[in-house]
Amino acid sequence: MVAARLIAMHKNKGRSIQKCLKDRTDYAQNPEKTEGGEYVSSYECDPKLVEEQFAVSKREYLQISGRHYAGDIIAYQIRQSFKPGEITPEKANKIGYETAMRWTKGQHAFIVATHVDKAHIHNHIIYNSTNLSCDRKFRNFFFSGVALQKVSDLVCLENGLSVIEPVRPGERVKCTDYPERRSFREEIRDAIDICLEKKPKDMDELLRVLLEMGYESKRGKYVSVKGPGQKKYLRFRSLGAGYRDEDLERIFKGEPVQNVKSDPEKTEPKLDMLLDIQKMIAKGKGSGYERWAKVHNIKQVAQTLLFLEEHGLRDYDELAEKAKDVSARFAEITERQKALETRLSEIAELKKHIINYSKTKDVYVQYRKSGYSKKFFEEHREDLTLHKAAKEAFSKIQGKIPTIRELNLEYEQVLQEKKQTYAEYRKARQELKDYQTAKYNVDQFLQKEEQEKQAEKQKTKEETL
Repeated sequence: MVAARLIAMHKNKGRSIQKCLKDRTDYAQNPEKTEGGEYVSSYECDPKLVEEQFAVSKREYLQISGRHYAGDIIAYQIRQSFKPGEITPEKANKIGYETAMRWTKGQHAFIVATHVDKAHIHNHIIYNSTNLSCDRKFRNFFFSGVALQKVSDLVCLENGLSVIEPVRPGERVKCTDYPERRSFREEIRDAIDICLEKKPKDMDELLRVLLEMGYESKRGKYVSVKGPGQKKYLRFRSLGAGYRDEDLERIFKGEPVQNVKSDPEKTEPKLDMLLDIQKMIAKGKGSGYERWAKVHNIKQVAQTLLFLEEHGLRDYDELAEKAKDVSARFAEITERQKALETRLSEIAELKKHIINYSKTKDVYVQYRKSGYSKKFFEEHREDLTLHKAAKEAFSKIQGKIPTIRELNLEYEQVLQEKKQTYAEYRKARQELKDYQTAKYNVDQFLQKEEQEKQAEKQKTKEETL
């Protein structure tokens, strides 16, 4: 695993900006920690004069903008730590440089100092809070630490380093910021254990007991439940051995079933799609890595891996099922959106006919009194045509013809629902795009890997002949 942390650096009371910067940069570039400065790199600044150059940019910023802030941040530091034995100092420095470049978008000067004096190699990246144009400053934002970790993970994945940890079968990765919190899956497994003590005869009875405990359920191809505090339903099949649909059915019949919680050591390990792909990426490290990464479009694969990790999808079947569900949801919302648009058109059309009927009613009465005179018709062709069209539209309506006021009220209600549905539509469309892209990238990656394996087998076979 690679850990990245963002630290804001402030000016100490009674000391100049340049002196404060020098203290930090001197520590980062300590020759004893960086092999005499061998593992120090920089962007748009000289490592030996970095504190002076940063200080000059801040004076220029003050002259240009005239803005001065109490407790101003003079620089930011990124600490990036690597797993022991996984990386060389040269590679670590290169990854640190690329991480800083992506994080600052090349708009801030920085230095990257790689420390090798401890068991774990780590980077100290210090970048100027003032941009290169000296007219703006980097502003820390909400969840910037999470965003930085994602950037670091992407760079590391693209370079064949591990960022995804294995999980116990049936359990997702827990939030490390709150280690005391139990996962929803653990809570559901506990709830099922309590229910099973009451010896339910079938799935329906089990779900009734769960309902009494505050859990909602839904039945489809798979059984899913949602407990207090959960935003999404979780399938039984994702809870691990002993809690899957088929395992519970065996329990109802009195057949023995292995329980992942009571005997985790004996549980058959589940294939982890993310770890498998990560291992495939890692195998490319070496002189041929750049060619290998280009063939597999590794940047897209890295982004896909992090997306799947964030959404707890580590099994290919689950990914395929989720992509299918998202597609069905998008189709459902799209149909609803079309139905609302059709109704809005119908209301507008009906309003037009009612208004036309009202405007041409007197003309039609005169036409009828004229004995349906052809001359009168030709003189008032447009009005009579509109009147006839209105009557034909009314004939298709069952019951009483609504008033303009009633139609206006319905139009506003349908329009409001359409706006709400459109917000869901945009969200579902983006979700569909994300999952389809993820599945496509995984399919392409695994397909190429399989082709390479077959080619390697064929080559080995030919060599042995």
